[in-house]
Amino acid sequence: QVQLVESGGGLVQAGGRLRLTCAASGMIFSFTDMGWYRQSPGKQRELVALFDRDGYVKYGDFVKGRFIPVGDRERNLMYLRMDRLEPEDTGVYYCHARGYWGEGTLVTVSS
Repeated sequence: QVQLVESGGGLVQAGGRLRLTCAASGMIFSFTDMGWYRQSPGKQRELVALFDRDGYVKYGDFVKGRFIPVGDRERNLMYLRMDRLEPEDTGVYYCHARGYWGEGTLVTVSS
């Protein structure tokens, strides 16, 4: 049974940084067709950053160089490094891999 678990969310001031972690059980991360999405209050779920089928990274338009997905093959973890956070980045961040979703971790950015 595949399970994805996100962690690392929390409350941070605008301009700050966080690192989210996605851990998997029942799946070995290939770092293709997997990534991070988010759902902000009142909005639909949207792409943050993903490793596409060829392993190239694609970003949501709002990222603007502030976020980077990082893969750790040795530990079978995927991170999302987030810098220069803005209040508009507030939301629940989800890990997605090969059709599976985690339950999300809440990020709150205060102004």
